[in-house]
Amino acid sequence: MFPAIDPVAFHLGPFSVRWYALAYITAFIIALPIARRLCALRPIVAGPRTVDDFLFYAVLGVLLGGRLGYVLFYRPLFYLSHPLAILETWKGGMSFHGGALGVILALAFYCYRRKLSFLGFSDRITVVIPIGLALGRCANFINGELWGRPAPAGWPGAMIFPAAGPMPRFPSELYEAATEGVLLLGGLLVAASFQAVRARPGLLSGLFLTGYACARAFCELFREPDANIGYLAGGVTMGQVLCLPMALAGAVLVVHALMRPPVTTLFMSPGAEVGFVPESAAGPESETGSE
Repeated sequence: MFPAIDPVAFHLGPFSVRWYALAYITAFIIALPIARRLCALRPIVAGPRTVDDFLFYAVLGVLLGGRLGYVLFYRPLFYLSHPLAILETWKGGMSFHGGALGVILALAFYCYRRKLSFLGFSDRITVVIPIGLALGRCANFINGELWGRPAPAGWPGAMIFPAAGPMPRFPSELYEAATEGVLLLGGLLVAASFQAVRARPGLLSGLFLTGYACARAFCELFREPDANIGYLAGGVTMGQVLCLPMALAGAVLVVHALMRPPVTTLFMSPGAEVGFVPESAAGPESETGSE
């Protein structure tokens, strides 16, 4: 049986603090110092204050993109006839694909304003995104939502979710936390530890997009499709369809990064454009890190 866990972690007077909100907050707290450390590795992308300032844009990108993505991708007809329901976020309804698009737009806007290298900065930021994915999926499990498809008899770990009927199901939320979160995070951290990888702008971002798309598409084989959509043509799900352009974009970034010469130096000065210097054009390795 699914362990009945109260989705409300604790109360602050009249306010209820849910595990889902704590998952987001904890993810940002853990990810911020790691992102600061990654941005400081050579070739240097940004200083600590620049990373800290981006946090506000990242939160807006995740929340607005995630909510609007769910509205547009999963229940457009319902919200078209009930537009005020879009604001009822406490009832659930967030899309990672929409959140990813929101963060990409936030990255582009922030890098434009701060004159940062878009690919260089996004490489270091995307490495820590799986932290939020892992904790978010754990929160889905605590809420007893987004459960899996019916599991074969004797499947280890199969659970009976009270809201899904008496049939044992895959705990797909935990599968996603392990693959999209822990496994992807470990792979990206290992890749980011090599300067040869960091020296190719766009490579880490491409690996993230491709890695997430593959992990999500695989986990969709165990996850029950949204009731209002069900299976699409050929038995695929909406989540798998949305993973296709993400995987293609990731592959393009990887190929683009590998075809260009590696960089060795990042020049950065207050108010000046920040950019990478190709290895072929760079002299002895040097960098300035003032903000």
